[in-house]
Amino acid sequence: MTGISMPMSMQRAHWPSRGRRRHALALSVAIGLHVLVLAALLGHWQVVPPVEPQVRTLSTRLISLPPPAVAVAERIRPVAETVPEPVEPSPRVESPEPEVAALARKRVEPRQNEVRRVAELQRAARLKRERQLAAEAQARAEEQRQQAVAAEQAAAAAKARAAAEALAAASRPYLPISKQAPDYPDRALDKGIEGDCTVTYGVTPDGRVENPQVLGDCHPLFVRPSLAAARTFRYRPRIVDGRAVRVPNVKNTFHYRIE
Repeated sequence: MTGISMPMSMQRAHWPSRGRRRHALALSVAIGLHVLVLAALLGHWQVVPPVEPQVRTLSTRLISLPPPAVAVAERIRPVAETVPEPVEPSPRVESPEPEVAALARKRVEPRQNEVRRVAELQRAARLKRERQLAAEAQARAEEQRQQAVAAEQAAAAAKARAAAEALAAASRPYLPISKQAPDYPDRALDKGIEGDCTVTYGVTPDGRVENPQVLGDCHPLFVRPSLAAARTFRYRPRIVDGRAVRVPNVKNTFHYRIE
């Protein structure tokens, strides 16, 4: 009989260690528990058929009832207005200005002051100019008013002077600048008849006599020579308001005397 002896080192190499045996035992116990739980579930599992739904019929009937008065009154009751309480605004918390903004404002302030000063100077100059123009306009208006018053006074004076001249001319006799004496009638000379004859007529604007007529008592022998002599008279035209006018009722008396 042949015996084989192996070294102790080789036998220890093929036998598992104690830790591995513990892990294998725990794994076997876990598998066994799972198998038992699965068998229990399969044993108590029952297939329950689905329950058929039951059909129920509901019958309704519509009945109309009058609304209750209380409900209507409550429905139309005015709702009191609620005035919201004023909400006080929360105070604004301003953050302090940065130093950069303060420095920038300090730099801008002199320029703004200069611009404001220039604007005020311009405004003062404009107001001064407007006052000066208003004073000049008022002075011109006063001068024009004085000129108008002076013109009115001059026109009134001229009118008064013309009226005075016309009155003076009417008051004094209107004498001819050229006239011819009448011829003494021979029959009056032979009979020694003397007398006066007054003739009235009008003077045209060019100074000529028109429509002479004997006025008052005049000897018949003196009528014809008196009218002929009156037609030869020439007068200076009478000027009224800058134009020549006709002068009516001019009279001239012829005196017939034997020397």
